[in-house]
Amino acid sequence: MSKSMMMLLVAVAACSGVSAQPPTRKFDDPGAPPFTVLKEGEDPPLDAYDNFVIGPNYVPAPERKKVEGVPEGKVVQLAIDSKETKLFNPGIARDAFGKVDPSNPKTLIVETHPIDYTRKIGVYIPAGYRPGSEAPFMVVHDGPGQASGYRTILDNLIHQKRIPPIVVIAVGNGGGDAQGHERGKEYDRMNGDYAEYIEAEVLPRVEAHCGVKLTKDPDGRAAMGNSSGGSAALIMAWFRNDLYHRVLTTSGTFVNQAWPFDPKYPDGAWGFHETLIPNGPRKPIRLFLSVGDADLLNPNVMRDGMHDWVQANHRMAKALKAKGYEYQYLFCRGARHSVSNAQQQFLPHAIEWVWKGYAPRTGR
Repeated sequence: MSKSMMMLLVAVAACSGVSAQPPTRKFDDPGAPPFTVLKEGEDPPLDAYDNFVIGPNYVPAPERKKVEGVPEGKVVQLAIDSKETKLFNPGIARDAFGKVDPSNPKTLIVETHPIDYTRKIGVYIPAGYRPGSEAPFMVVHDGPGQASGYRTILDNLIHQKRIPPIVVIAVGNGGGDAQGHERGKEYDRMNGDYAEYIEAEVLPRVEAHCGVKLTKDPDGRAAMGNSSGGSAALIMAWFRNDLYHRVLTTSGTFVNQAWPFDPKYPDGAWGFHETLIPNGPRKPIRLFLSVGDADLLNPNVMRDGMHDWVQANHRMAKALKAKGYEYQYLFCRGARHSVSNAQQQFLPHAIEWVWKGYAPRTGR
């Protein structure tokens, strides 16, 4: 079957509500950036700002195994009732998927209703943290499980002095996904609202509940996420660059999924590689990207040419390269959306790469 026929079938299936496997793309397809193909099990150099192909066979990273004698960090759990917050209260949930707006094909008409929700949060605190000392940290979206799931990786990287002793704050979303749901409202909208929510509602509660002090230095703050959590991580750093300089994404949703429609950013997160990065001044953002060769393609009813995850991440890499950003991009063969099989190999590398070059401020 030809690629064009496969893409047509995917589009037809998506329109009819039928799930279909997206086509597998090749790293040298037309429109792709130039890539360096790595050997099986190999990760890119830590000093590289470029595009790399890994897979399709992956070697689990050794940092995933517990090592005798390595001090273990602890994980603390907490929860936030939406009724106790000023921001994102109440939440929203959609009644049905929605229809394309006949007056604007870039957005949907979606009916929603208000909801209350509980946001769960997991916090990893590194071994040896001294109460009162200022800690660098990383906010991870779609938590709280990553606080426990990443603990061994973090313990090993910190013990080997490959990353600073960071606190990891894995924040659950408010529920649902995409247009009309609370998760979509938090993650996909092109503004600083969610970064402000983290700043005003989450971080003070983490400090009080966990007995930690979190740095105010934006170079000591990272945001990480998968899918819409990935676009949310960059949105936080882009619109609140005074708060975040480091970003780690997997299968980032750099597509047109923002809702409701905002005429200032008519293409949603697609606008990052369409206009914002190419036409704006370079910001102090260090950005890790990754995508699967069978990642998402047009998973909903919109046919605006801005819903191809592979194309979006390719375009991100080219825009970042042209602008001179510190970035690294992995094209993961044999991987679908979220690239979970590839993450078994590259995630410790990605965390180390994102934190490379960090030095705590002196005299604080």
